[in-house]
Amino acid sequence: MSQVLYIKANPRSQGNSRTYEISDRFIDIYQQTNPGDEIITLDLYQEGIGFLTEDDLYLHRLSPEEGRNHPILKYTYQFLEADKYVFAEPLWNLGVPAILKAYFDYICISGITFKYTDKGPVGLCQGKKAVNITTRGGDYSEAPLASMEMGDRYIKTLLGFLGVTDYTTIAANNLDVIGVDLDAIMVKALKEAEKLAKSF
Repeated sequence: MSQVLYIKANPRSQGNSRTYEISDRFIDIYQQTNPGDEIITLDLYQEGIGFLTEDDLYLHRLSPEEGRNHPILKYTYQFLEADKYVFAEPLWNLGVPAILKAYFDYICISGITFKYTDKGPVGLCQGKKAVNITTRGGDYSEAPLASMEMGDRYIKTLLGFLGVTDYTTIAANNLDVIGVDLDAIMVKALKEAEKLAKSF
């Protein structure tokens, strides 16, 4: 049995988010295909994820027993213990919503999700897999906007730093472009989500 961590980073409510329309479809099909797996939904806005303080910079000194009950480190251990990750977020101002960056600051703790060695940092979350489901106002999948996209690229790079290299992206582009066929874009993304969910 695998444990799937479904990480949601969008302040829009369930019925008002195209991002969640796609990611929820992914989760639904995944559950149908893998009924024995555990899915943990983590809505970052409901969790109230905040910014690290000076004191929080020394969290790596806490023991695992102390950390699992700590208001920040509990997220680190939760991330470490999951087998698969599903991220859902819109592209905002060329990057991810700030709350998702804050969450990554929670889970990137030396000695837990990565470690320093004489050859540099090494991720401790190896052998896991992730999918990022994102929605974008323009087409950031190809030039000229592709070079400006720093949301999905950031997540992929950060997860690679932690050792998660099995990474796939599902992106619905051009959702804010006047005159495009929004329904067709969403149908394509939903079909892509359904297909990947069956083999994830």
